[in-house]
Amino acid sequence: MKRLALNAAALAVLAMTIFPVYWMFLTAVKPTSDIQAATPTFWPANPTLEHFATAISAPGFWTYWRNSLVVTVVAVLLALVVALLAAFAVTRMRWRGAGAFVLAVFAAQMAPWEALLVPVFIIARDTDLLDSLTMLTGVYFMITLPFTIVTLRGFLQAIPLELEEAAQVDGCGRLMAFRRVVFPLLAPGLMATSLFGFITAWNEFAFVNVLIIKDQDRRTLPVWLSSFRDVFGTDWGATMAAASLFALPALLLFLFLQRRVGTGMTAGAIKG
Repeated sequence: MKRLALNAAALAVLAMTIFPVYWMFLTAVKPTSDIQAATPTFWPANPTLEHFATAISAPGFWTYWRNSLVVTVVAVLLALVVALLAAFAVTRMRWRGAGAFVLAVFAAQMAPWEALLVPVFIIARDTDLLDSLTMLTGVYFMITLPFTIVTLRGFLQAIPLELEEAAQVDGCGRLMAFRRVVFPLLAPGLMATSLFGFITAWNEFAFVNVLIIKDQDRRTLPVWLSSFRDVFGTDWGATMAAASLFALPALLLFLFLQRRVGTGMTAGAIKG
């Protein structure tokens, strides 16, 4: 009975989590008449791809899609490189101030990023970087970096130092030992971290609204979705279709990395 109750509770949580996503996809394939019907339907009687065609052909869709992809991928890659070097320095080297550095990273991770909207705006304004994808990429890099450092530090701590020392005894230098021994073991952690960093940057909304003011072609998909309306009001079918397309890259990335992500999420729990 206890196991049955736990399974029922898990299924209830799963249903509450999945239902909004299911309703989004369902609305995207429903005809407009079914979306506006007084009695909701939970299965598309006459599915259609009309709303997807409307979303794709809407002005600016591909421009905003490209902007989102470019700034997110560049920011995540930069964060991975810098965070890997920082995590290696903290876990594998002894230097004065390492503890204070880790504490500062944890403090930055816990700070609400919305509190930095005004300072970041002032910096962008004074450096003539408003309406710039370069500034937006830098902000996304700043947002994802503390989390990436903290996570990779945990993964590196789970890899025994004796493996590197054994490789160095066999003739490898420190860099070669890291590349041939540590880096392959760290690959699941890198993939898991990159996925969570990608989702964070891909879904970011507030900084785009603040930093991209005049040049609308520099905006990203979250802002475009919030303003997806026509003269008759909100086209919910096309909006849900656009939201489904917006969620597709993160979903495909997760499906591609799911085995590595599962390994990476549990790797830090075992040490030795």
